[in-house]
Amino acid sequence: MPKGLTPHSIIYDLVTAGDPQISPDGTTLLFTKSWAEPDEANSRSAVWIANADGSNQRLLAGEGKRSSQARWSPDGARIAFVSDRGDRGNAIFVMPAGGGEATELARHRGGINGLSWSPDGVTLAYTSVFDPDDPEDQGPDKDAAPPIRVVRRIDYKQDNRGFLNDVRQQIWLANTDGSGARTLTSESFDFEFPQWSPDGSTLAAKILLRNGMEGQLGLVDVATGTVSRIGPEHGTVGVFAWSPDGNAILFGGDTEQTWQYDLFLYDLASKTIERLTGDLQVQPDAGFATVSPPSQPVWLDGETVLLPAFRGGASGLYRFDIETRALHPVQTSDAVFSGSSFDRQSGTIYQAGSSLDGTGQIVRTTLDPPSTTVIVDLNADFLQKTPPAGWETFQIERNGCQIDAWVLKPPGFDPAKRYPMVLDIHGGPNSWYGPGFTPVPQALAGAGFVVVYSNPRGSGSYGRAFTQQVRNDWGGEDYLDLMAVVDKAIEFPWIDENRLGVYGYSYGGFMSSWIIGHTSRFKAAVIGAPVVDLVSFYGTADIGYFFGPLQMGAKPDENPEEFRFRSPLTYLTSDRSTPPVLILHGEADDRVPISQGEQLFTTLQQNGAEVEFVRYPNGSHASVTRTGYPAHRRDYLERVAGWMEQWL
Repeated sequence: MPKGLTPHSIIYDLVTAGDPQISPDGTTLLFTKSWAEPDEANSRSAVWIANADGSNQRLLAGEGKRSSQARWSPDGARIAFVSDRGDRGNAIFVMPAGGGEATELARHRGGINGLSWSPDGVTLAYTSVFDPDDPEDQGPDKDAAPPIRVVRRIDYKQDNRGFLNDVRQQIWLANTDGSGARTLTSESFDFEFPQWSPDGSTLAAKILLRNGMEGQLGLVDVATGTVSRIGPEHGTVGVFAWSPDGNAILFGGDTEQTWQYDLFLYDLASKTIERLTGDLQVQPDAGFATVSPPSQPVWLDGETVLLPAFRGGASGLYRFDIETRALHPVQTSDAVFSGSSFDRQSGTIYQAGSSLDGTGQIVRTTLDPPSTTVIVDLNADFLQKTPPAGWETFQIERNGCQIDAWVLKPPGFDPAKRYPMVLDIHGGPNSWYGPGFTPVPQALAGAGFVVVYSNPRGSGSYGRAFTQQVRNDWGGEDYLDLMAVVDKAIEFPWIDENRLGVYGYSYGGFMSSWIIGHTSRFKAAVIGAPVVDLVSFYGTADIGYFFGPLQMGAKPDENPEEFRFRSPLTYLTSDRSTPPVLILHGEADDRVPISQGEQLFTTLQQNGAEVEFVRYPNGSHASVTRTGYPAHRRDYLERVAGWMEQWL
């Protein structure tokens, strides 16, 4: 029987390939390789270079512990990248494309993101934080008491970044002649992913408002730093791209936060916005805030755009006609791809990806004829010896909606046996699951469990009407969808309906907490970073003041009955029998503060339930499962699988 993946192997044996960048002449590929070492606190990364077909892979920039964001100069002669090499923080380096010494251009104590070369190759634009109370970026005085914090703005903190107050990501410019860097903007909001206009006079960037819950498109004059804000203040922007002539910008967003993007066209001459779609049935890939960048659209010509997007949780490339407003699939895959780099000469796009069969891949997709090929597969040999879970899909119809679901099976699966099953619930609630490689279900399958996950109503990547069905209905129809998925799954003769577990993180933690207060069919629960009390969430989460009323339709004082009705703690009473519960939470979580986990633990413990509470120091909402200390992420996986093994 083949050996399954373990938490240790998922964290320390698998390698990630990301951020592919094809050279201007289409011959050479850059990508970032990331991995973790068992004896080191943080992950490592390095920039690698290869031929366009993935052959001849070799290290380009690996000095220091983390190097990434490699970008070709417009003429292909130089490569810029970000690295932590040196004495302090992170720096931008430029080196000859053929190899040689790297020259430092700019250094910051904090992160550096969104490197973008000017069309003439003279300047690099990027974002990094600027503190108006520390304009020279000196940092705190180690011999002084910590400064007292006085807060006047509601968005004074953010998950994965901590306490901000007036510190925001500004656009910086660094000259490649080594003359230094300067801030271009000094606004009270964050900028992300600056893109140069074709003539080099203007930068377009995403403006983040209300901790990224809303946003606008920003146009920044490079000569003066003057910022023009495009779109309604309470709208959203996910992806954007300049037209080839620089006269227009296509962007994906909405006029309000609906967790679904439509396509809009901004005309620079008339300063008008034209809405091109009404309910786009795919979701443009806007990345994941503070974790991964967007896959920006690509103008193929003056009327046609190539759009990387998701449908039903799976990645695809779609051709959009500006004139006819028609959307046509070019290539779809049972996989999850991210990032994109387009070679215009050959009509080829490069993306990083994973599927339920593998991870650590770079894929190349040609448009004519449509064809996708894996050209970099860093884990192929390891996964051949230690295979991931087998899988299949099914759908259910319920109350007018088709719900997609996936089943993961342990390696060496024997249909004559009966297996315990774990229901895995995604977060959001407007995010989604799909056919990508995800650590928790893989660890559970490797430990001998069948894992079922699905996209109940409210999930993204199915269009606005489907996504909006969870608003004002947390724990309503989506809960019934999940129970119907379980009903369908246990029809498989190899699932033991008497050994069911439930797991979820974030909104999945909310739903797991809701479930144990509404049904006794599950014999064990692992609940990660749950929202359990919507009133305290409103006042303590970095987005609670905005997100709570948007999802519930009111503020707590305007409809206290609704907030109480939708809070899982309401149903976890002393007379309620619950299964053994493991709670996992990061102590630095600002998105769903650890006080939510504390409330759940206290309630269950005082009610006599079997409950254990695990706290991860310095763990933010995003980092505990995605980007944090590898040892903590391994521990997280071990505890999820171990709890299910103990009780199922």
